[in-house]
This record gives sequence, C-alpha cells and structure tokens, in this order.
Amino acid sequence: MIEIEVQNETHQTQTRIRFAAVPRIGEGLRLREPDGMWASYDVLDVWYQKAEFGDVWMPYLHVRVTPGEVIGAPEAADPYADDFAAEAYRQSYAAMGGR
Repeated sequence: MIEIEVQNETHQTQTRIRFAAVPRIGEGLRLREPDGMWASYDVLDVWYQKAEFGDVWMPYLHVRVTPGEVIGAPEAADPYADDFAAEAYRQSYAAMGGR
C-alpha cells in the first residue's frame, strides 16, 4: 500500500489515503464527502516530492469533484436561476393551453 496525500480543491482539504497504485492524471476516484456520501473526483495533477527521511519520493494528488456530480443535499430552488425561470415559463405556457 502506498500512502498518498490528496489535496482536494473542491473542499480545500488535505488528507492521506492508502492506494494500491498511484492514480494517473485524468483518472476518476470515489472519495467520501464530509457528509458521509460518496462522490466522483477527477485527478488533476500528480507529483512527487522528496520525503524528509532518506532518499524516498512521496506521491501527491490534486483532485476536484467531477463536473455534474451532485454534492451534499439539494438546496432550495433559486428563483433567480435561469432553469427556475424556464420551468416557471413552461408551467404558465401549459396553463394557457399551449396557444
């Protein structure tokens, strides 16, 4: 097992996780969110730094949540969002009989 420091851009956190192999840039990971749910993350960067002890190079990962992945509980609808306004328009259009 390889212990890798994972720097999470989405939550601005750093954690150490054990992997069987070092993930490559572009690969996806499933990581547990702070609320206990699992989410998909993309590996943005992989780099190695020399450890404080011996001649050992430690891997580091930089990850960000996969676009389109839902994080946390759904929030109340934003009345100023474009999709909210479009849905309100469709509902009023259907109420007028579609003419």
